[in-house]
Amino acid sequence: MKDLVILKNSVPLTTSLIIAEGVDIEHRAVMQLIDTYLKDLSDIDENNKTFEMLFKRKKGVAGKPTRYCELTEMQSTFLVTLMKNSKVVVKFKKGLSRQFIKIRDELSRIASQQNNEQWKAIRQSGKIDRRIETDSIKEFIDYATKQGSSSAKRYYANLSKMENKALFLVEHKYKNLRDVLGEVDLLTVQQADRIVSKALKDGMNDKLDYHDIYKLCKKRIEMFAELRGKSALNYLSCDTKELK
Repeated sequence: MKDLVILKNSVPLTTSLIIAEGVDIEHRAVMQLIDTYLKDLSDIDENNKTFEMLFKRKKGVAGKPTRYCELTEMQSTFLVTLMKNSKVVVKFKKGLSRQFIKIRDELSRIASQQNNEQWKAIRQSGKIDRRIETDSIKEFIDYATKQGSSSAKRYYANLSKMENKALFLVEHKYKNLRDVLGEVDLLTVQQADRIVSKALKDGMNDKLDYHDIYKLCKKRIEMFAELRGKSALNYLSCDTKELK
């Protein structure tokens, strides 16, 4: 099921647009229901500082933006109880409830993890190896540029994406994947950073073409990934800076 819940300022929310699509009715009808029970929705969760009417323009569509509303778990639960329980509505209610629970659990897990001293130590140690790797990438970028590359700076992102793709089955996009990884996966990434750093150094020392150096990095990471196996990641999809 697609994302039914979003995270805004560390608060799990859904929107009237998501609800309308999920229960398969016109968004206009959902907004009419919200307007009718506006006071009740406001009273039911006074902590919702984002409960206001917002406007959103669909990409590539001219004209007046769509008026919509963001709702907390309590507000959205109340709203959907006002709808007739068709099969579509019941299915949506179940999916929405599950995603709110999943995000609450994940927020709790990440907060607990980031307060764990052992996790902090591993994360900090990994940052040292990451800095060594980025220094090697910087040197490699200069190397590739001298060989004629016009987009060498992309290797900062491309090498990280290559590592993540080889090591993990990633369900979501992340602002910084390493901020949500568990201890074992953090240690894996740390090893991968060392492998990439050494491969870059080896390739440049051997005067290889920069394309071949990237292939060397990828080959070594894939061999490492084959030995350890891929980890399936279904962590929370959000900006992890919000969680600190």
